[in-house]
Amino acid sequence: MKVLFVASECVPFVKTGGLADVLGSLPIALHKENVDARVILPKYRIIDQYWVNRMEHVCHFNILMGSQQVFCGIDTLEDNGVRYYFVDNLAMFGGEQVYTGDEQEGFRYAFFCRAVLEALPRIDFFPDVLHCNDWQTGLIPCLLRAQYGIDERYRAVRTVFTIHNLRYQGLFSFERMNRVLGLNSGYFSPDNLEFYGLMSFMKGGIVYSDRVTTVSPNYAEEIRTEYFGEHLDGLLRHRQSILSGILNGIDVTVYNPSDDRFIEPHFSKTAPANKQILKKQLQEECGLQVRDGVPLIALISRLTSQKGLDLIERVLDDIMRMDVQLLFLGKGDAHYEQLLCDAQARYGGRIATRIELNEALAHRIYAGADMFLMPSQFEPCGLSQLIALRYGTIPIVRETGGLKDSIIPYNMYSDTGNGFSFTNYNAHEMLYTIEQAVRYYYDDKVMWKRLQKRAMSCDFSWKASAKAYVKLYTNTLGITIPKKTTKKKEENG
Repeated sequence: MKVLFVASECVPFVKTGGLADVLGSLPIALHKENVDARVILPKYRIIDQYWVNRMEHVCHFNILMGSQQVFCGIDTLEDNGVRYYFVDNLAMFGGEQVYTGDEQEGFRYAFFCRAVLEALPRIDFFPDVLHCNDWQTGLIPCLLRAQYGIDERYRAVRTVFTIHNLRYQGLFSFERMNRVLGLNSGYFSPDNLEFYGLMSFMKGGIVYSDRVTTVSPNYAEEIRTEYFGEHLDGLLRHRQSILSGILNGIDVTVYNPSDDRFIEPHFSKTAPANKQILKKQLQEECGLQVRDGVPLIALISRLTSQKGLDLIERVLDDIMRMDVQLLFLGKGDAHYEQLLCDAQARYGGRIATRIELNEALAHRIYAGADMFLMPSQFEPCGLSQLIALRYGTIPIVRETGGLKDSIIPYNMYSDTGNGFSFTNYNAHEMLYTIEQAVRYYYDDKVMWKRLQKRAMSCDFSWKASAKAYVKLYTNTLGITIPKKTTKKKEENG
């Protein structure tokens, strides 16, 4: 089976969020399931020179975008057994930022969508499945069906479209975009690409793909409701027969407390003692009071309301009435950056704020903290809670999206669960849950050690999810994979 992943970002080349982590891990996991999985993405100027030096030129050609012939180059490299292709056009992808949020961004990714389809015969790889990801690739299923069906090689290709975050939809003027796309005006209708007077790239992916997926089963249900549906819930209910959710995994070789290159000493669920040493190191590094017995609660996130920063703002002083330490790492809205910096100044030695993106520090926080806070308003999947579990750092989450799918709240009567959770998006409900976790931390050390060991025993590798994607692809293609059978050994009489 041949699968070509199409995305705007991918680890280790370029990353702004969880999409890149998925594209960096899932194709590798699919290779272990005997899938020829490859990836194509833009060749941004900001890609590290190490990777650029490893690229080989495949071909170059011109693409007709309206009345203009636009240059397109295709470069390639192989890493970890996966073949990667890069769409090269410096005018389109030569900026300092991956995303710009302006009208030009629509033209950049319209060019990218067209380039992917035009590249298939030139790279000699017609996939069985084109797996598109988020709005930046949403026009591909539409263009494939509208303009490439005359070629039987394109007609044989099936499309899967994964929604990583429904809020970001790629909305642009249809009139301006269609000058370079050349679609029939009939495509600008409520049943097609039109969305409140604009063209929606996201809607194109949902309407025209053979299968639509999300990054967790619960999020697939949530987006069919008005609250989470971002005004597309009606369409998603209409297409619910081809909509499903598969929980993301994490790269357990990158996130492994037994040999993580960013931490020293290492630890594991069978030898967890060094976690306390790492906690002391973290306190020293971030300017917190070095105290062994105080619970250290961490948050690594974009600092936005979606991630629950408004809840934290409302009850921050109430949280600090407990004997706890807080550690924040991330960048985001200026209001929340200032809020957390002011909190550090007011609670010196008890709150530490790092306004930066720092992968090495993030690993040390996962390893050294006691609890991990994720009070998200919505969370399609979430990877941070999965990583925290891997390091025995107990998640405190709101029950939404993938957080609900992955975190089982602790039950003192059955001694089950791997974290703590609250249902409603409410600051005092979050505060109560934090208080509950802190109380267990102080009052029942034996139970806390069991909880940590249970958390570290959770398996959120890509293995199970990769199998689920293989099943999705085979169903999309109408293929039946024979079940393995075992022959009974005959006994000699």
